[in-house]
Formats: sequence, structure tokens, C-alpha cells
Amino acid sequence: MQHSGAMERLKILIVTDAWRPQVNGVVRTIEHLGHELTAMGYEVQYATPEHQRTLPLPTYPEIRLTLFPRRNLLKKIEEFKPDAIHIATEGPLGVAARSICRKRHLRFTTSFHTRFPQYVHARFPIVPESAVYAALRGFHRPSAATMVATSSLKRELQSHGFCKLVLWSRGVDTDWFSPARRSDGANFCPGAPRPFFLYVGRVAVEKNVEAFLRLDLPGTKVIVGEGPQRAELQARFPDARFLGQQTGADLASIYASSDVFVFPSRTDTFGLVLLEALASGTPVAAYPVSGPLDVLGTATSAVLAEDLGKACLAALSIPRDTCRNFAESHSWRASAEQFIRNLALTG
Repeated sequence: MQHSGAMERLKILIVTDAWRPQVNGVVRTIEHLGHELTAMGYEVQYATPEHQRTLPLPTYPEIRLTLFPRRNLLKKIEEFKPDAIHIATEGPLGVAARSICRKRHLRFTTSFHTRFPQYVHARFPIVPESAVYAALRGFHRPSAATMVATSSLKRELQSHGFCKLVLWSRGVDTDWFSPARRSDGANFCPGAPRPFFLYVGRVAVEKNVEAFLRLDLPGTKVIVGEGPQRAELQARFPDARFLGQQTGADLASIYASSDVFVFPSRTDTFGLVLLEALASGTPVAAYPVSGPLDVLGTATSAVLAEDLGKACLAALSIPRDTCRNFAESHSWRASAEQFIRNLALTG
């Protein structure tokens, strides 16, 4: 990809298996990337499962896998003639795009969003993590660069033999996620006692939601999101409020109206929800693992501790202004500019 300091109408194709109606950090990141790139003067198109034949992912029906995507993808590439191709995921669309690019000698970049080795092993313990890492390493090896969200993930992947790794951080919309949306919570948890301890994300085994639900905390635990574990956990923890999938103004209000955001995951590569909570003025409690450590470091807007219950209680005393101030230093425009620099480096 050729790039100069002047604004150019370069064409960028983003290939992603993760797309609406999925609601997760990968989808939000890719959507914001396209929005910012367009605002910066680039022409962006997506290749997604939308309007294609799909089937549900085994054990995770909310995720749809595209069937036989190669023909439609090849047509899009031939018609759009992109200057840069970015493969965001390792699913069927990503595999097809990789194959086309290699056959036609087209340069492409990839990104590593999800710790699939841990996720696969959590669902199918018989599958060793090393085998999944080997498959992923092979997928990303031909790319001009593999973009990762944090320095610790970069070091981790390097230890597993990945190469050509570059950093691509994430951002948050501080206009949308705002303390101004705070309410008494009557709209989403009528009659529930405070404090509200909030979790937002997939309700799945790899997210470690049960560790949060088992905590002995005052007030009310609020769970936002869908996933294969929801029915089981909702039956086992009837005192928690399971609100299902929330989006838009409703989600922003829930963030701002909660008292502590709890992030029990030990496997996330970044945790975009951390920034969304902080932008809403809500302090964070999490384990001191990669992801939270990379995003938050020693920030006083969060408490990171192996005793998650103590972290939740300690986070209650964090001033909400401190949280907001931290989030304001992370923008989606900066993330998109970093993405473009990565493309330029590989051109």
C-alpha cells in the first residue's frame, strides 16, 4: 500500500466473519474503524456474512459461519479493486480471503482479536491449545503484518512463534458513553438495591462470568449479554438480574447508572467494555491479567486484584470523574490512524 501525508482516496477492503447482529468488541472495533477511515477520506468496503448463506457455530449458535464464501468474495475483490485488504478474523471468510490473496499475489494484513486456543480448550478439553496455536500461526504467517491490541498479547504470540506483529490499539466513543446518561436504575432494575455491579459481554464459559456471580457482594449483580451459558447461570443465580442483549442508549444508560463494572475474564485480548464503562464514569474491578493490565495499567480508575470480591468493594470508592478522565485519552480516531500507519509500513 502506498501512502503519503496527503489525503488520498485509497480503497480498503475489510474482511470479517464477526458482524451484526453479533454484539461484541470485535464487531464494534471493526465498525468504528470503518467509520473513522471514511471520515479521514478513505473508501471502505466490508466483506461480511451479511446476505450470505450461513450456519450456526456448534456450541455457539449466536455466531453464524458463512458457507462457500469464495465466489462472492472474489467478485467483490475484482469489482472494488482495493489498495489494501485487511482480514480481521480467522473464520470461513477470512480463510477464503487469505486463499484468494495468496493465489493472486495480493498483499494483505490480518488481526488477532480472540484467544481461540483457550476458548476451544475450555469447550473441548481434549483439544490441546498447542494444536490451535499451530493452526492460527499458519493462518497469519503469510500476512504482511498481524495487528494485535496490546504489548502483552504481542509478547505472548511471539512466544508461540508468531511473527510480523504490530500494535493496533482500541478506542471508545466518549460522546455516546457518558456520565450524563446516569439514572437511578429504575428503567432497567426496578426495585433492585444498590450498589449495582455490572457485567457486559458474552455469557460464555471463557468469560468466567460464574466467578463474578459467586461473589458475596451487597446490592445487585447485573448481567448484560447473551451466550450459551445464560440459561444455566440464570437458573443457578436467581438473585442476579439478567437483562439480555442491550444496545444503543439503553446500554449506555446501564453503564452510566451502575456503580462498579466487573470484568471477570482472564482470557480477553483487550476488553473494549473496560473503556466503555470508564467513559460512562463507572470504575472497574478485574483480575490483574493481560487485557485489564494492558488497558488500565496502574490507573486509579480501576482495582485489579486476584480477590475479585475485594476489588469490587474497593472500586466503589473511586471518584467517577477519575474514570471519565482516563477514558477521554482513548479515541477511535487515534486507533484508525494507527491502523493506517500499520498498512503504510507494509506497503
